[in-house]
Amino acid sequence: MNLAILHPDVQDFITKNLTFDISKIILKGSKFPNISVQELANQIVATQKSQKKLPTFFKKENIYFPNKINIEQTSSEVTAAYKSQLVSGESLIDITGGFGVDSYYFSKQFKQVTHCEINKELATIVHHNFEELNVSNCTTFSGNGINFLKENKETFSCIYIDPSRRNDIKGKVFLLKDCQPYLPPKIDFLFTKANQILVKLSPILDITNTINDLKNVKEVHVVAVNNEVKELLFLLEKNYDAYITIKTVNLKNEVKTIFNFKYKSVISSTYSSPKKYLYEPNAAILKSGGFHEVTIQLNVNKIQNHTHLYTSENIISFPGRSFSIESIIPYHKKRIQKQLNLKQANITTRNFPKTVAQIRKETKIKDGGNTYLFFCKNVDEKLIVIVCKKLMVN
Repeated sequence: MNLAILHPDVQDFITKNLTFDISKIILKGSKFPNISVQELANQIVATQKSQKKLPTFFKKENIYFPNKINIEQTSSEVTAAYKSQLVSGESLIDITGGFGVDSYYFSKQFKQVTHCEINKELATIVHHNFEELNVSNCTTFSGNGINFLKENKETFSCIYIDPSRRNDIKGKVFLLKDCQPYLPPKIDFLFTKANQILVKLSPILDITNTINDLKNVKEVHVVAVNNEVKELLFLLEKNYDAYITIKTVNLKNEVKTIFNFKYKSVISSTYSSPKKYLYEPNAAILKSGGFHEVTIQLNVNKIQNHTHLYTSENIISFPGRSFSIESIIPYHKKRIQKQLNLKQANITTRNFPKTVAQIRKETKIKDGGNTYLFFCKNVDEKLIVIVCKKLMVN
């Protein structure tokens, strides 16, 4: 951590150059003798990335930002605020602390928070930023969080852990065994240190496989922001062996759209041809797999078992997008362009053998406009196109 970056002149330079081309700034070199141009560039890029993701940190003076990878990997403030409401008690330990955004929000809910970060420089940065943010109830520790727990007799109300991708794994991570620390062998030990464990995982991990790998899962939270799934949260409770609740939430403009259901509840959907209205579930529900629960809780029909679209005769408030159906056209490759007779439309495929790109090439329909086309398979296993207009009811 280069303290020279916190000098008022340097901070002013960073602020004034947030909208400039970073490559041009690098070419000019650093005007500050104790700061490299790479350090300056990193602060500018990291600050830029934090503007929407971390508005509190962005607006606060004298915040020191780590490299851009740490910024990209950290929780956003909106998801950190959400998860801080899921657990409670006197004390929490964050054993994979990172840039400290989650710890910052947990500090608003717990009397005492311990932030552990194995990267010494990053731990130093977090300590500095917490002082600037007037966080007085969070202790920072530089070192391995698991080792901290082993070497101290202290117990906590909750352990929070955000496993990272293993260094030898390239690309996306789909399984818990591809993360470090690998949690299943450590769960029994962790429950000697806290009665609650909150685990944050990548949104692409398989929920069922992860539940099977972990112990005492009480809740699974599928968290989407602006209809993009950002996090999977697994809440574990010591000795818990009752039913698991799947909780989906889509956070948009300070509005929470929530849909919850019991994991592996034995129910089945009701099916029908498209009626007057069509509904597309939000991304959190699609990730959760709660497709049959939607039909039961909201009293709608499913278009087809693998077509995750719903329909009703009367309009309802739905956790996703809602449409009025204008027409339903059987899909025939040779006739579809003439039947639709559209120059522009929004196209979505559900349980359909062709991609959106293939359909656009086939129909010559450009993206945009007020018409929405759903290419899908219906209850009779026939390929159809549902022509819709979007409703602003959610």
